[in-house]
Amino acid sequence: MSLPPSGPPPAPPEINLSFEDAGPPASPPPAPPRRSLRANTIIVMLGTLGSRLSGIVRQQIINLFDERLTDAFTVAVKVPNLLRELLAEGALVNSFIPVYKSLDTQGRRELAQTFSGVMMAVNLLLMALGILAAPLVVDLLLSGTSNVDRELAVYMTRLIMPFLMLISLSSVVMGLLNADEHFRESSFAPIAFNLASIAALLVLPDTATWLGVGWLLGGVAQLVVQLPALHRFGLLPTPRLGGHPALGRVLRQMAPFTLTAGARQILNVYVTSLLTNVQQFPKGTATGYANAEALFTMVNGLFVVSPVLAVFPRFSQAAADRDWDQFRRLTAQTIRTTTFLAAPMSALLVALAPYAVSLINLEAPAGQEALNKFAAGSGILTGWALALVPWALVTVLLRTFYARERTREAVMVSAAGFVLEVALYRLLVPSLGLSGFGLSTTVSGLLMTGALVYLYRRDVGFPGREVAGHLARVLPLAALAGLLAWALARVLPSPGFILQGLFGLTVAGGAGLALYLGGALALKLPEVGAVTRRLKR
Repeated sequence: MSLPPSGPPPAPPEINLSFEDAGPPASPPPAPPRRSLRANTIIVMLGTLGSRLSGIVRQQIINLFDERLTDAFTVAVKVPNLLRELLAEGALVNSFIPVYKSLDTQGRRELAQTFSGVMMAVNLLLMALGILAAPLVVDLLLSGTSNVDRELAVYMTRLIMPFLMLISLSSVVMGLLNADEHFRESSFAPIAFNLASIAALLVLPDTATWLGVGWLLGGVAQLVVQLPALHRFGLLPTPRLGGHPALGRVLRQMAPFTLTAGARQILNVYVTSLLTNVQQFPKGTATGYANAEALFTMVNGLFVVSPVLAVFPRFSQAAADRDWDQFRRLTAQTIRTTTFLAAPMSALLVALAPYAVSLINLEAPAGQEALNKFAAGSGILTGWALALVPWALVTVLLRTFYARERTREAVMVSAAGFVLEVALYRLLVPSLGLSGFGLSTTVSGLLMTGALVYLYRRDVGFPGREVAGHLARVLPLAALAGLLAWALARVLPSPGFILQGLFGLTVAGGAGLALYLGGALALKLPEVGAVTRRLKR
């Protein structure tokens, strides 16, 4: 499993835990924020929510296709996704924004032109190589005794490969908008991807060709909807090939990050090979894995990645200003917010994973392959749910290193963590089955968190007492909420179909969440006040 890796001006000494503005700066920053941090966070979370919910609808429709198509499609989309993380989304956000924020207006414009031109050239080359080498790449992903149709996977891989260029350009646009804290258009662009894909899947025939074409149309939509905003804010670059003094800094930042992403891809390749081994797992398991991944990334994206994405430009500004007091306050604030949101979601997913996976099924599972797919999704999601809080901490802490341009240390920890995860998969999955995925991810996340906290504390002083006190209250409260949800689920109808899933999540999940919020109010956690105010609005 791969999870996303990833500063305001000086503020008053009191910590703002509800993502309000930190206060007037001592000196004006180069590019003052256009909205409050709270407003940016809400915009990103709403965009993520819309993206993930529409992504669930897209996955529901894909699940109506024959398992032979969906298993091959799951393998095919991994190829451009592996490459896009190496060059686009993660590397761009974590490497480009800190350098971009340190330049004046003219320098930013010239860097954007040069960087976008280089990205286009590299992606064109990779796209051509990916199409030519598709059989070799698919053989690398599939097990020797595969439960996936190899020829179909090769065909769909070649068909979907242009998606790499589309998503890379979209990521460049997203990075430019986010760097200047224009989050609305970039946050809602993935919704356009899903809506275009859904429309294509509903209108076009149920074949491998049109399944791939629908994916490409979504990539076009995600890019196009962001271009008017880029033009309106005067950020639309004219791509060019050439040099720029700051380009070397960006590439030096990207190089170690690419190494980290490469370590994750080793994990992805191994997981795909493992899932497609017919001697280990039955047909339908690869699609079940994709279903669990869609649900997990929805929760992780909404409650972890969105708040971190909104605050990352301010981490970068605080680092550029060398305002380490504000940097530490932002770190504590972001960790408290993300873990307050992630902890109950983790506990409720552990208790109610089969009900969550039922949301994917527009029809009750019928036939052995459909039942295999449902069982695989439920088992994998249950294990992954345990990893949500550790990886929330990793997500926040990694961004603090990238904002300070301390990429090498973050890369070393990340690469070691993912290598460890591969080793744990090899050790635990054969004996524990599907639950071995989640346990491996949880252990690696905890160890990475410990290493990152140590390095952070050595450099700028980690707010450990505040974070530990917060977790000591939040985690037991979340466990009680999950236990209540689990007990209620014992007397509810068995999951499997979307209506049963909605009923179980509403009744058992709602009761658990109410217990959590009630306990947070009783403990006077400051985060719950911000949540209730948003709910009232």
